[in-house]
Amino acid sequence: MSASCTALAAVRDELVADRTLVGRAFCRAYAEAADRWFAELFDRVGVDPERFALAAVGGYGREELSPQSDLDVVLLHEGRAPDVKEVADRLWYPVWDQGLKLGHSVRTVKEALALGADDLDTATSLLRIRHLAGAEEPTSELAIKAADQWRRRSKRWLPRLRDAVEARHRQFGEVAFLLEPHLKDGRGGLRDVHALGWLDATGAMLLDDRLSDLDEPYDRLLAARVELHRVTGRAGDRLALQEQDAVAGGLGLDGGDELMARVAAAARTVAWASDEAWARVGSRLSGPRGRLTGADRAVAQGIVLRDRQVHLLNEASPADDPALVLRAAVAAAVHDVLFERASLDRLAAETPPFPDPWPAEARDLLARLLQAGRPAVRVMETLDQRGLLVRILPEWEPTRSRPQRNAYHEFTVDRHLVEAAVGAGGLTGRVDRPDLLVVGALLHDLGKGYPGDHTEVGMELVRRVAATMGYPEPDVATLVAMVEHHLLLPDVATRRDIDDEGTVRLVAERARDAGTLRLLHALTEADSIATGPSAWGPWKAGLVAALVERAANFLAGESVATSAFPSDEQRTLLESGEEVATGEGDRLTVVTRDRPGVFSQIAGVLSLSGLNVLDAAAHSEAGRALSVFRVESSVGRPPQWEKVVREVRQALDGEVALHERVAERARTYAGRRPLAAEPAGPEVRFDNDTSDAATVIEVVAPDAVGVLYRVTRALADVELDIRSAKVQTLGPTVVDSFYVTRDGRKITQAVGRREVERAVLEALDTD
Repeated sequence: MSASCTALAAVRDELVADRTLVGRAFCRAYAEAADRWFAELFDRVGVDPERFALAAVGGYGREELSPQSDLDVVLLHEGRAPDVKEVADRLWYPVWDQGLKLGHSVRTVKEALALGADDLDTATSLLRIRHLAGAEEPTSELAIKAADQWRRRSKRWLPRLRDAVEARHRQFGEVAFLLEPHLKDGRGGLRDVHALGWLDATGAMLLDDRLSDLDEPYDRLLAARVELHRVTGRAGDRLALQEQDAVAGGLGLDGGDELMARVAAAARTVAWASDEAWARVGSRLSGPRGRLTGADRAVAQGIVLRDRQVHLLNEASPADDPALVLRAAVAAAVHDVLFERASLDRLAAETPPFPDPWPAEARDLLARLLQAGRPAVRVMETLDQRGLLVRILPEWEPTRSRPQRNAYHEFTVDRHLVEAAVGAGGLTGRVDRPDLLVVGALLHDLGKGYPGDHTEVGMELVRRVAATMGYPEPDVATLVAMVEHHLLLPDVATRRDIDDEGTVRLVAERARDAGTLRLLHALTEADSIATGPSAWGPWKAGLVAALVERAANFLAGESVATSAFPSDEQRTLLESGEEVATGEGDRLTVVTRDRPGVFSQIAGVLSLSGLNVLDAAAHSEAGRALSVFRVESSVGRPPQWEKVVREVRQALDGEVALHERVAERARTYAGRRPLAAEPAGPEVRFDNDTSDAATVIEVVAPDAVGVLYRVTRALADVELDIRSAKVQTLGPTVVDSFYVTRDGRKITQAVGRREVERAVLEALDTD
């Protein structure tokens, strides 16, 4: 028994070692080897072939065995045999003894059908049952009856299957857009194709014979799953970042970026097909009232709504009327309905590439589409999947399914642009030109699909695209400015002191006019929200809004109101001569005797306390120092201010070996944070233009415990006074900005800047 089982394990290992076997070829080779092994085992252990049958079900039944897949089998019997358990043990133990994964059951045909009548997993697994050994009649009987039972109970299964698909999507998220997707259970993953196959097996005629269109994307996802199992040597379908380059290499691809682009493209095709099919299921389940809208309703030239679908009239000609595709898209988005399939096929087959310049109405139609709300995302995906979007906008092609492999970005480049544009559509009440807002949002990162700096490349692309769309030169200039400055507001608000008048002047001068400033404000919000959950929040929104208000006042020739620092209350504390350390809400305020290193000592205590600094301000006069830190907890609970204040006092009194404790904590936590992408830095940049009163030092470095403490300690060591600080973490990278002076003056000499840079870089080198 052991020798036989070892032989299967050895064959599997030989298949794993054969790097020419990838994807479906590996799966079939492994399944065939397992088939032979189970048939031999069935004979070897003396199972009566007249009374028992062994069959493969589920993934094994589909002949889709990845290296670490379960071997799902069912032992069928007549129901009167007293030796059933003994026979099953003789079959199962050789599998278990060798550590192979086994999914097993022992049933009569009647028992299997009864369980499959109520249990969704059992019912679907029986749809791909395949005979392995013993009597063929029970396997054949179960296969026929299980398929018939599935069809007869389709009205019962459809809502449960749909709910299961939706629940799985909520749990596992997007395959196309997540940094580390779940290849099997995520939205657009392998299980979605299985579910469409089960849907097709109901006989509901909802797929219109298009399931075969998913063969290629399915094979791409399957190949990635097989290679993931091969690379890791363990079960699991989450394609972790650290495995992506190795998986890509096994598939003959040029690194993780190419792999993830292929995975994203395949998953998007699967997700789109799945969404379309389940939308039709929803319409079917809602009954006639959910499908029928009465007589045709004309909604645009050449287009009617019928049965909650967009139909092209027979006389409408996509070839002669290129803008027809956008009119249909607007109708589908505005009314939140699907394209009728034959009409969509006509658009895909007959719509020509857009001319230069665009048809007169096309520019306005695109803006209307992007302002139609969330349904526009689905419509844009439909246009993309059917090859229509690149006919409208050929510059779109290089962005399609292009991954952004960092934790800051949730979406591929193209989906990010669509999300940003549709999100901007909800902000049009804040701007003078809604059309420029949504079109600018759609195009702002277009340069990421091309070599070179994405902003510089994007400016040239958008200049050409906007002219082709038919925008007049002033509007073209505005769209180019939106691309050029799409990062201006978030970067300045989070990396510069917005209370510094030089910062406000910088933003106002680059925006040039109030209308563009408002467009940039709305674009910033839409862009940030479309980036991911860590890119926008109340703190950032407040900073950007305050900066925009001050820049608008500057442009209007009005006084620029900034927050008073120190406030009257804080000045009273400075003048009191008392030692003060208090924490309230998210702020720590410390007033103490001015001496070198105060700022860094407080930062060190905050690091030891598990608190991340968001921004900080410092002021000193008459031998007294004021420091105010705004923090957030890295562990999700409110700061324990009593403990923090006590440790701050101890550190300032020299009672804490702060440097050693921070270094120890950094060593303890080194490597515990999973790298979502390669961190940037270390790098030190100097800016003597933004502020009239201070040099801005920007430090880019890999995120780690105690970075702020080490940097500020280095700045103190070279006798710099820190006036304020902005701290930002972008995935695995921190970008910290410090307004500093030496003896009240900027650091203008090159020698002085090199000295500071050397000190900071040495402090960051912890190896």
